[in-house]
Amino acid sequence: MYASPRQASLLAYVFWHWRRSGVPGPSYVELQRRFHAALAKTPPAGFLRSHSAAIRGVSWAAAGADAYEDWYLVEGTAALDPLNEAAVTASRQPAHDAAAAAAEGGTAGLYRLRRGSGDAVHRTAAWFPKPDGMSYGELYAVLEPLLLDSDGALWGRQMTLGPTPEFCLHTSGPVVLPAPLRAQVVARSPIWPEVNSDLGGEADV
Repeated sequence: MYASPRQASLLAYVFWHWRRSGVPGPSYVELQRRFHAALAKTPPAGFLRSHSAAIRGVSWAAAGADAYEDWYLVEGTAALDPLNEAAVTASRQPAHDAAAAAAEGGTAGLYRLRRGSGDAVHRTAAWFPKPDGMSYGELYAVLEPLLLDSDGALWGRQMTLGPTPEFCLHTSGPVVLPAPLRAQVVARSPIWPEVNSDLGGEADV
């Protein structure tokens, strides 16, 4: 399931962050929502949308403790500078500064959509490397049925910018990758956008 021409240029700046000791989970979630809402209200050039989820158990974020994962989707590399500047200026600055002040730390990476659609917000992420000796064409062919069945999205790390394995497969539910792929599967509890009440602030991590 190839990405459409529009989707093929889709990039995601992904930011992992975790709250300071003493900052309550619901308060931290609310600060994140305010920032994402401010960005959506006055978006910079090339910015499409963002989504955020609570996660836990990944070595690259808070040493495996409770953390959050933000995905900022943009129309190619030219949109990265405007996004970087917009996050800390104008009407977005107060919300950004409040969210940043509550964070203990963070790390980030850059990913490109390789297959599927980047439109949906998924509840499962499978992070994995390409096996030695397997071509990229073979990898995509192995994953094709899974992408079709799960309405999934396959993301690939760009220029080794990021702390994760090379690939991330987003799916709507739990997933088992076909052999010989070996993945770390991470449950995602969305906090933004607030689609339904069961997706949000009660993800008190």
